[in-house]
Amino acid sequence: MRLRNIAGSREAIGESDFVIHEPENQKGNWQKIFGNNNPIHIEIGMGKGRFLMDMAKIHPSVNYVGIEKYSSVLLRALQKMEREEKPLPNVRFVRMDAETIEAVFGVEEVDRIYLNFSDPWPKDRHAKRRLPSREFLARYDKILKKDGWLEFKTDNEALFRFAVEELKPAGWKALGISYDLHHDDKMGQDNVMTEYEERFSSLGNPIYKYVIARDSR
Repeated sequence: MRLRNIAGSREAIGESDFVIHEPENQKGNWQKIFGNNNPIHIEIGMGKGRFLMDMAKIHPSVNYVGIEKYSSVLLRALQKMEREEKPLPNVRFVRMDAETIEAVFGVEEVDRIYLNFSDPWPKDRHAKRRLPSREFLARYDKILKKDGWLEFKTDNEALFRFAVEELKPAGWKALGISYDLHHDDKMGQDNVMTEYEERFSSLGNPIYKYVIARDSR
């Protein structure tokens, strides 16, 4: 379903004012796009945009950039935005592959990164494609501010344990880890759910989450 092509999706994306076209030309200038000096938070693999938009409503003084690889999925986020009573001025979207993230954001331009229910890429030979892998952590290291952090949520236990094991060799440390987020009074406080999270948790599946930062040692 996620990979299904939707007729006209690329055209709709190309015409949207909420989508940043040729984002590599905006590197180092994201605050100018929003017209303020507010922090920049990005969600990589935003899906249909529920989490991003809910966060934008809760935190109007933060600028949010949603990154999505698939046109058909990004289209759903645009449709969701159009259904809003009032468009959210602190939200923009980018259609791109996360592997080129360094070409789109400048050094220390991002204050926070969210990874929510990322593709697990279960085969070992595809480990480098997993968004919480050491290869991607090296990319995030370049765009994230020194005092910034990254939050990752998933219902996939194998992917989560892989992600935790990647921290030390990648030079990152955990600020918080939960193996059952919705029953964790501390980590679960003020949790904003995604569409997938609501679906999976309703089936009784535990949600895993970590918050990480660079290890300064």
